[in-house]
Amino acid sequence: MVTVEDVRQIALPLPRTTEHLIRDRVKFRVGAIVYAAFSQDETVLGFAFPREERAALIAAEPARFHLPSVADQRFNWVHAWTAALEPDEARELVQDAWRMVVPKRVAAAHLG
Repeated sequence: MVTVEDVRQIALPLPRTTEHLIRDRVKFRVGAIVYAAFSQDETVLGFAFPREERAALIAAEPARFHLPSVADQRFNWVHAWTAALEPDEARELVQDAWRMVVPKRVAAAHLG
């Protein structure tokens, strides 16, 4: 199971990342762009993910991943059940989400 603290340890060292508490939801963002966020009860982790690839991700593992609300489907975003994620997998998902929102040179300099 992945917790807010697990994601915090992954996200905060990433360049330009800030943590915010908005409407009792922990969110990680670069500037004004949120790339990872928890539900209020912390059972769902939402993260940036390429829109054109999310159907395949959800179809491959529907017990772990699901679409956000209809209003949020216009964004590059997917939800995952925190109970179904391992910390190593969360690291990969959060880093990939961060990579989507920072300039390519920043991501390349940090992750190689």
